[in-house]
Amino acid sequence: MTERIKMLTPLVEMDGDEMTRVIWKMIKDILLTPYIELKTEYYDLGLEHRDKTNDKVTEESALAIKKYGVGVKCATITANADRVKEYNLKQVWKSPNATIRAILDGTVFRTPIIVDSIKPFVKTWKKPITIARHAYGDIYKSIEYRVKAKGKAELVFTTESGEVSSQTIHDFAGPGVIMGMHNLDQSIQDFARACFTYALEQKQDLWFSTKDTISKTYDHTFKDLFQEIYDNEYKDNFAAANIEYFYTLIDDVVARIIRSEGGVVWACKNYDGDVMSDMVATAFGSLAMMTSVLLSPEGYYEFEAAHGTVQRHYYKHLKGEETSTNSMATLFAWTGALKKRGELDGLNELVDFANKLEKASIQTIEEGVITKDLAELSEVRQKRVVNTEDFLREVNKRLIAIL
Repeated sequence: MTERIKMLTPLVEMDGDEMTRVIWKMIKDILLTPYIELKTEYYDLGLEHRDKTNDKVTEESALAIKKYGVGVKCATITANADRVKEYNLKQVWKSPNATIRAILDGTVFRTPIIVDSIKPFVKTWKKPITIARHAYGDIYKSIEYRVKAKGKAELVFTTESGEVSSQTIHDFAGPGVIMGMHNLDQSIQDFARACFTYALEQKQDLWFSTKDTISKTYDHTFKDLFQEIYDNEYKDNFAAANIEYFYTLIDDVVARIIRSEGGVVWACKNYDGDVMSDMVATAFGSLAMMTSVLLSPEGYYEFEAAHGTVQRHYYKHLKGEETSTNSMATLFAWTGALKKRGELDGLNELVDFANKLEKASIQTIEEGVITKDLAELSEVRQKRVVNTEDFLREVNKRLIAIL
């Protein structure tokens, strides 16, 4: 490659925190800007800048994704009491991911990066399993109350016209705890459409699971809305693509998924998806080897790594100590975004480059050049553990050879 690729439309670039912020710059300097005239609309979602802007920058970045269609995001700190003290924050700001998901009404799809030399702990798994996580409501929007004495808890709903409906939750004889949570038909329908669309794009079966035998109204609503949308809007397309939509109870899916060879999209409610995505990532090898894509009903995409900011490595980095941090998920966030940008703009050269960069990074690991977290997982006999920057430079060597 002699000339750098010229992008047509900007990507929304959202910088982040700690070690992943360091890796973000390395990836751009070593693997992207030498080959691409990067065209991005940049937003700094580092915790200090979010605090400075009263978190307006997060909202602005989400609106920019609506404008341009594709964004790529670095991992960010979700503030807690310790972080408020550490960074002297004005308040405990919301999770940037939650804010962006809410604005885009997006569904999160998490997929492991498959490398031949790293075998899944579940020996039957041969293909990646994508977890589709509904990113609205449930326990994450719940209201909780600590019962301290005897009393009655009721679920009360008042219509706009003033009609009141109430049900007893429990007559408490003593201390206990209550939680109320909700969801919206519109959000569930958007979730369903995002899942069906993604499965068609990937040409993979879609499995959906709830616990409707126990939750006969809440979970059953999910089941009914999924089935209704499938029957009315997607059934023929699924048949033409020779893929299947399959609903069953979540405990049944857990049993089935362990016996399967993978290669499916597993749609989960919010909490279920939060848990199962980490289980699938770990079973395939590492959270550092898992991609995350947010897809909105309108077709907006946001790509990021599935893991956090790697705080422990960052503190070592600040002391001048060497780190060996796995950059694969962050790298694949960039390649995923570049591919989608290229597809939408009809820029095949950009898609081809991103595919070759993914191939070079996987080849690096398969040839035994790895970061410390993969040392025990890799089945390559002759391994060479390298530091954070050297891994990316090794990827670059292989990229040059195939360009």
